[in-house]
Amino acid sequence: MKRVPLFDLHAQYLAIKPQIDEAIAAVIAESAFIRGRFVENFEKTYAADYGVKHCISCANGTDSIYIVLKQLGIGAGDEVITTANSWIASSETITQTGARVVFADTEDAYYTLDPAIVAARITPRTKAILAVHLLGQAADLHPLQSLCKMHGLHLIEDCAQAHYATYQGQRVGTFGTAATFSFYPGKNLGAYGDAGAIVTNDDELAARCRSFARHGSSPTDKHDHVMEGINSRMDGLQAAVLLAKLPHIREWTQARRRIAAAYDSALSGVEGIRLPATRSGCEHVWHVYSVRVAQAKAVQKKLVEAGIATTQHYPTPLPFLKAYQYLGSRPGDFPCAERHSREMLSLPIYPEMSEDTVSYVANHLEAAVREP
Repeated sequence: MKRVPLFDLHAQYLAIKPQIDEAIAAVIAESAFIRGRFVENFEKTYAADYGVKHCISCANGTDSIYIVLKQLGIGAGDEVITTANSWIASSETITQTGARVVFADTEDAYYTLDPAIVAARITPRTKAILAVHLLGQAADLHPLQSLCKMHGLHLIEDCAQAHYATYQGQRVGTFGTAATFSFYPGKNLGAYGDAGAIVTNDDELAARCRSFARHGSSPTDKHDHVMEGINSRMDGLQAAVLLAKLPHIREWTQARRRIAAAYDSALSGVEGIRLPATRSGCEHVWHVYSVRVAQAKAVQKKLVEAGIATTQHYPTPLPFLKAYQYLGSRPGDFPCAERHSREMLSLPIYPEMSEDTVSYVANHLEAAVREP
């Protein structure tokens, strides 16, 4: 029996071992563990490669969202609209500012915010829309941009699962006031621990975010605190690892697209399996390849028996977590997100995955769906 992980970080390490080992050794040799030239180099390199003016590194992707919201002045009495289908980082950070999270349902085919439902959720208290580019695919950004322009709102893009994805020829993360990234190890561009970043073309916002993430220090003197901030710093080891990986991101993305296409080919036409769709005019980066099946948990159990790791993105829509009981959401309030939580099953996908392994997963999935 094969053992197929959801993603294989060791295989990735072996593929670029000399670069990774050299990067880590350089940090140790210089004792550049906090801040320093590796972090500064990553910020400059990522900003230039992504096509933005500023990259502000921080400790993790969750902090990156909180920092942006806080430095946009969002707080008590305000509302921020975000998706019902995501990891809790997309919503808990809103509450942490003192603002109220407002959930909106998703598009059935693409799993991202439905702009029509977002429009109906806007009130005089709304200050921002936090769009999550889920599974590697862009949210429907032009309608969301229009809503923000019409109502004077900030558009914040959560790009944790969509590094280098595009919408109508433009990279996600470049449409709104600011965008946030996670470099959690399993991401398409992942560190060897927690790490995150903010990107923006707004000079003033960039300066505030950078200061706030470093205890509110001024850019010239860490002992001169211009505000009360937090401690959210990317460490040198993570920056060095990300610098070593960054030159490979395009080839890894192409490999993910080939694997997704192989899954499409193997599973197309199989009764009981709904394949993921790509939005017209967009380039998917396939952080996750998620199919939809009627009995996701039962199918998942059968795949585990075949040595195949899977997961569900996400088994409980955010509004129905215990953390949000106070909002009083009821079954049927978010029909698409609720349906997705029951049906979605994410299959293994990583750049080093072989065609034989894709076939093994696809064959066992088909068998599991067809079994009574």
